[in-house]
Amino acid sequence: MIQARLHKLFTVLLAGTLAGLVLAGAALPLALVLGFGFGALATPYAELPNSLRTPPTAQRSDLYAADGVTLITSFYLENRVDVPLAEVAPVMRQAVVAAEDARFHQHRGVDLRGVLRAFAANRGGGGARQGASTLTMQYVRNVLSSDPTLSDESRRAAAEISAARKIQEARYALAIERELSKDEILGRYLNIVYFGAGAYGVAAASRRYFSKSPADLTLAEAALLAGLVRSPHTDDPINGDADSALRRRAYVLDRMVATGMVPAAAAQAAGAEQLALRPSVAPDNCAAVPAEHADWGFFCDYFLTWWNRQPAFGGSTDERQRTLRRGGFRIVSSLDPDVQQAAHEQVRRVYPTDSRHAMPTAVVQPGTGRILAMAVNRNYSLDANPDGWLNRPNTVNPLVAGGGDIVGYQAGSTFKLFTLLAALEAGLPLDTRFDAPSRLLTRWRIDDPAVSCGGYWCPGNANPPWMDGQRSMWTAFGRSVNTYFAWLTERVGADRAVEMAERLGIVLRAESDARLARYGAREWGPFTLGVAATTPLDLATAYATVAAEGVRCAPLPVALIVDRAGRPVDAGRPDCRRVLDPDVARAATDAARCPVGDQSTYGRCDGGTAPGLRDLLGRPVAGKTGSSEKFATETVVAFTPQVAVVSMAANPEDPVRDPVGPYAQPSMVDAVGGIMAVALRGEPVRDFVPPSQRIAYQLSLPHLGE
Repeated sequence: MIQARLHKLFTVLLAGTLAGLVLAGAALPLALVLGFGFGALATPYAELPNSLRTPPTAQRSDLYAADGVTLITSFYLENRVDVPLAEVAPVMRQAVVAAEDARFHQHRGVDLRGVLRAFAANRGGGGARQGASTLTMQYVRNVLSSDPTLSDESRRAAAEISAARKIQEARYALAIERELSKDEILGRYLNIVYFGAGAYGVAAASRRYFSKSPADLTLAEAALLAGLVRSPHTDDPINGDADSALRRRAYVLDRMVATGMVPAAAAQAAGAEQLALRPSVAPDNCAAVPAEHADWGFFCDYFLTWWNRQPAFGGSTDERQRTLRRGGFRIVSSLDPDVQQAAHEQVRRVYPTDSRHAMPTAVVQPGTGRILAMAVNRNYSLDANPDGWLNRPNTVNPLVAGGGDIVGYQAGSTFKLFTLLAALEAGLPLDTRFDAPSRLLTRWRIDDPAVSCGGYWCPGNANPPWMDGQRSMWTAFGRSVNTYFAWLTERVGADRAVEMAERLGIVLRAESDARLARYGAREWGPFTLGVAATTPLDLATAYATVAAEGVRCAPLPVALIVDRAGRPVDAGRPDCRRVLDPDVARAATDAARCPVGDQSTYGRCDGGTAPGLRDLLGRPVAGKTGSSEKFATETVVAFTPQVAVVSMAANPEDPVRDPVGPYAQPSMVDAVGGIMAVALRGEPVRDFVPPSQRIAYQLSLPHLGE
C-alpha cells in the first residue's frame, strides 16, 4: 500500500514538474515548478471532470426524408458526426498517432521521454520549439476548450499557454489513461479534433476533403488529414496552403515508416500521388437543400418553425436552436418523396413558377398529423427576383403553413364545414331542412355594400337555379348553398362556428380576424362563407380531424427523432386528442362526400361542385371546394381515411385586386386528385364509417331558438 502511494506521488510530481519545465524552460524557478507538482497531489484522480469521460461535443443534426435515406439538409455549429473507431480506416488511426504521438501506445498519458527531449531541445534555443503534449493531453485540451458547460473564461484558460494549464493537462491525462483504453482515447480524439475547412472530427473531414467515409480513406488521404491537425487553419488545402499540406503529408508518411507502421515502398507511392481532393460541403440550414430537391425547402422551413416551438429542446428559441445544431440528432421527417414530387409537379401544371398566382398545397395524414408534402409553385431561394417581382419566382416566405407576414388566404365555402359541425354538435341532424332562397337577409350588420341590404348581411347563391330550394345538410354542402348556411349559422350561432374552426386547428393569424373571433364572434355571420384567412396546412389539419373521426393531431413534420445516443425523443411522436364525438365527425364526413361526386351512406347526395373526383380516384372520398368573393381565391379539399389534401390558389401579394378567377378550380381539382392518387398508391381501399341514423334524421333542438 505504501509502495503504491509512493509510486502515485512520484508519477504526479514528475509529470507536473517536467511539464512545467518544458513550457517555462530555464526561466521558471525550480521552487515554483515543484510547487505546481506538489499542488497536483491535492486533487485526487477521482475528480476528473465529467466532460472528459463523456465529451459534450457539438455534433451535426441531419434531417432525412421519410425513407430515412434521402438527406434533406443538416444543421450545425460545428460540422461533426461521431463515429466508432472501428469505422475509421486503420491507416488513419496509424497516421494520426505517427504525426502527433508516436509513443501513444507505450506511455500512460504523459510521455516522460518526450518531455525530456522537448525540454533539452527548447533549452538549446534556435529553430522551432518542440512540444511534449501527448495525444491524450491534446484530447484534454480540445475537450475543455470547447466544453459548453464551462464559462468562457474557463474555456480560454484551457487553451492558454501556461505552466498551470500544461500541468492540469498532464494530471487529467494520467487520470484518463486509468479510466479509458487506448482505443477509446484514440476514438474520442479523432471525433473531436479540428481538421480545418470547417470539419470537426474525422468523419466530417473525410467527407469535406474526399467525399467519402473515414473507413474508405487511403494511405495518402489519411496522411494528409493527419498532417492538418497541427495547423488546420493555415495548412487546409482547400482554403489555405496546399503546398504546406503536402509537406505535412510527407512528414507523416516518413513518421509512419520510421515507426514501422507502413513499408517504405507504400509510403513512397503515397507520397508520389497528386493532391486529389474531392471537396464537398455538408448542407447547413434550409437554404442548402440540394438543388434536385429545392422544393423541399418550404417543408424544411416549417420543420425549423416546429422545432423552435418544442419545449423539450430548451426554454427559448435560441436554446432550441443550439440544441438542434449541437445535439447530433438523426431526424427522419414525415416528408414522403413520392408524394412531394407529385405535389410539386401538379402545382406547376396549374401555375408556372413565375406566375403572379401561387398554389400552396399541403398533404396531411389523418390520425397522426404527419405532413407528407408541402408544395407551391415557387423556388425556395434567397436569390434576387426580377425588378418589380417581390416574391416570385424566389421566396422563403411560408406560403403553405403561414407565419410572419403570411396570414393566409380566404378559403371560401370550405369553412361551411365548421358551421355544419357546430349544428350537428348542437343537436341538428343531417336531414335538417330549409327552403333556401336566392338571397337571405340576416340579422348581422355589415358595412360591405356588395353583400349588404340596408346595412344587414344578405348573402346570395352563386348559381340560384342549381342551389335554391329545399335543402338538407347533405345537399346544401354538396351544392355549396350560401343561403342555407347563413340560415344555419343563425340557428346555431356564429360564435359556435368560430370556436369549432379554432378547435379543429384553424389559427386566425390576421389581426382583424383574431379580434373578431375574440370580441365579436357572435356577430361574425359571414365567417361561415370563409372570409377569414387560413392556410393550406391549417385547413388540411381541420379536415384531417374529421377524417380521423374527431381526433385532432397537431401538424407534425417528423416521423422519428433519435438523439446522439440512439434513444428516441418523445417530441417526435404524434400529439393527438379527441375534439369531436365520433358520430358527429362521421356525419360531417357523410355530407362531405356529396361535393366530390361520392354518395352518402343514406343516398342523399344529389350533386356536387367537384363531381369527377370520386371517379378519378376510384375509391370513397370526401371534400369541399370554396371560392372567395369575386373569385379572389380558390380552394379545393379532399380526404380519405388515410390522407387529406388542401390546395389554395391566390396572389399572395394582392389577392383582392388580382383574383385567380372562376376557371382555376377545375384544374385544381384534377391536381388534388393526382396528388391523392400517388399518396394512396398501395394503400387499401377504405370506406368511411357510416353515421348513426339518430344523427342523420332525429331532430333534437331543446336549447336552440328560432
